[in-house]
Amino acid sequence: MLSISVDSRFTHKIWQEQELSKMVPGGVPFPMLSDPGGRIGKVYGVYSEEETTELRGRFIIDPDGVIQAMEVLTPSVGRNVSELIRQVKAFQLVRATGEATPSGWQPGQPTLTPSPELVGRVWEVWKPEMAYKPEPQPA
Repeated sequence: MLSISVDSRFTHKIWQEQELSKMVPGGVPFPMLSDPGGRIGKVYGVYSEEETTELRGRFIIDPDGVIQAMEVLTPSVGRNVSELIRQVKAFQLVRATGEATPSGWQPGQPTLTPSPELVGRVWEVWKPEMAYKPEPQPA
């Protein structure tokens, strides 16, 4: 896992020491790389020439270098680290087993075996109690 931004390594160091270490015990445990000219950001389509900054993007790239998932958000919208971890675990399981994970799958839950017989029958195999349930909204 890597973090990349247009900020300098010095800015990353201060951010890690002054901010991140207070939110994550010991700070963020992965490298934060500097992309001052936005070259990497341009390749992934998240660099803004006008603002000379990058949108918040996350990319899950498999060991073969293929992007398996991506999410790009404006800076004002926070990300969900738990969802990122869930997705990484799902991609690892799928790669290792050839199984598929249904919507809302969590580690330890049943998976699906892709086959022509499964088409149109997922609902029979996938238990409804495992379906995604939106969080209750405040009244």
